[in-house]
Amino acid sequence: MRNLHLFGRESPSSTFVKFAAKMCCTAAGQLLRSLCTTTAECSPKSQPQDSAIDSGKTGKWFILPPFSSTVNGTAAGKALSSAATAGKASTETSALKWVLRCCPELPRNLVQKLFRLRQVTAKDSMNVGDKILLPGSVNVSVTEKKELHCSEEEVEFIRSLVLYKDPAIIVVNKPPGLPVQGGIGIKRSLDELSATCLSYDYSEPPRLVHRLDRDSSGILVMGRTQASTTFLHSIFREKTFAAPDKDAGRRRRILQRRYWALVIGSPRRANGIVSAPLGKVVLDDGKSDRVTVIEDPENTSSQHAITQYKVIKASSHGYTWLELCPLTGRKHQIRVHCAEVLGTPLVGDFKYGWQAHRKLKQLSQCNLQSDPSGELVDKKRLPLGLDLGNGSVSDKTPRLHLHCRQMVLPDVFQALEDIETRGDYDFSRLKSLKFDAPLPRFMDQSWNILSS
Repeated sequence: MRNLHLFGRESPSSTFVKFAAKMCCTAAGQLLRSLCTTTAECSPKSQPQDSAIDSGKTGKWFILPPFSSTVNGTAAGKALSSAATAGKASTETSALKWVLRCCPELPRNLVQKLFRLRQVTAKDSMNVGDKILLPGSVNVSVTEKKELHCSEEEVEFIRSLVLYKDPAIIVVNKPPGLPVQGGIGIKRSLDELSATCLSYDYSEPPRLVHRLDRDSSGILVMGRTQASTTFLHSIFREKTFAAPDKDAGRRRRILQRRYWALVIGSPRRANGIVSAPLGKVVLDDGKSDRVTVIEDPENTSSQHAITQYKVIKASSHGYTWLELCPLTGRKHQIRVHCAEVLGTPLVGDFKYGWQAHRKLKQLSQCNLQSDPSGELVDKKRLPLGLDLGNGSVSDKTPRLHLHCRQMVLPDVFQALEDIETRGDYDFSRLKSLKFDAPLPRFMDQSWNILSS
């Protein structure tokens, strides 16, 4: 007896197609509850006359949303990154992929087992309007995700970070000290908080497409749908893979990120390009590791990394403000390139610039003056235990002075709209979006102090 069955093609109404698209990426638990129904409740139009379902034994079953053409975000992102102006944007989708897309919380191995045991009858590729019927017994394999509880104050604070929002993306100004992702010893992270505070009327939470270090701050982009997330993932990935040295300074880039950083010392040249491969090494204690420049990349595991830089402003106190544009996206890339290649570690980066901070300790006490603006710092802690008022160069222990100040990226929503309308991509007239994030308070204080 087959418990899963593929219905024949139908021509669903436009209203139902929109509903199906919205429901595609709903959490599996919610999907099961909303779509689960008995055979008696199924309308004559949606229930096939020759169905092989034995409703007497299963009791309940549910129908996945009808298949609709999907955007190949990976292909579209690659095409956009390589400056292609035309091509196919839709992609063939198998029944297996459609089930996983509609029920993202179902274990992949479970779905594969159902197909392997022929408990589902389906074509190799889906056609528009095709439906898949699943038994209610699948529900026992799904566990509902616990929603993170947030106070009104926390919700208001997280939403105050939003710089831009459209149907495809959300852009926030991440505060320093807030982890982007959860992990060991992390109670609250931005991805979990976004699921609770930034979903708004969407059934699926925003998804991360890139990272920022916990102690850094600035612009962070998240995808609001699976299509936009895949599209953004591809753009960020292609940015890293398509950054050869010879073209790094000349080639037009569809994704641009500009960081502001305060460093100890000053680079020999006012501007330039750092191209130095990076790799991870284990420290003597064996319990920790760090990223470092690899001198022999041919014989040692490494990743190419390229960073553009230019001096914004030098200070007589021995500090320099730099603008840094990473052309690749490696872990701790800016921090290591500044410390090991330019010889100017970031202020507050004790991991890669501990020795420089030790030498600077007496200098900071003798030469640095108070904030000339004379503004009082609000010592009240923000929600989530964040403290943005302390950590400038005048403090005994300065915080990491690294901030993603500006980002330019394609209008993802418009790109996806054009693809769905025409069925192919033509990015020749696609506009870009530009975002700016103000400096956190302690970096702004450092700017004022060093300007005196």
